[in-house]
Amino acid sequence: MSLIPGVVILLVTWWFKKMNFSLFVRIIPGVLTVIAAIILFYIGFVNIRGFEGAAYGILAFFLVIFAIISFLLAKKKDVKAS
Repeated sequence: MSLIPGVVILLVTWWFKKMNFSLFVRIIPGVLTVIAAIILFYIGFVNIRGFEGAAYGILAFFLVIFAIISFLLAKKKDVKAS
């Protein structure tokens, strides 16, 4: 379930990088993903609980993984062949 938003986040980060935006703009998708993951984990842990809440926790975990990949993609320098 986290694959679709994760791929969207990576594509947006890649597009921002390709358009040569500043580093601040390129890391915005990753930051928003981490914030969303924290909110989802909180909702799953405090409000829902049980197995249904665990699904929210798993979703939040994988969204954080996609956010880390997004941060790495945003900070990576382009290597251009000459």
